[in-house]
Amino acid sequence: MKKEIPIWEKSNLTLEEAAAYSNIGTSKLREMTDRKDCRFVLFVGNKRLIKRKLFDQYLENMYSI
Repeated sequence: MKKEIPIWEKSNLTLEEAAAYSNIGTSKLREMTDRKDCRFVLFVGNKRLIKRKLFDQYLENMYSI
């Protein structure tokens, strides 16, 4: 029996979870995390994860994406 952790309690999110969490498409998230200065991305091998707290801070400071 696998226990599901709510998205808002996770420290790192997959692109799909981050898209559902923020209502930003996965293509746009991939584009944002491809930049060298992106602070909220974490690569685990080829897997791309979004650091939720830093992502929240980034979104709070942005006017448009």
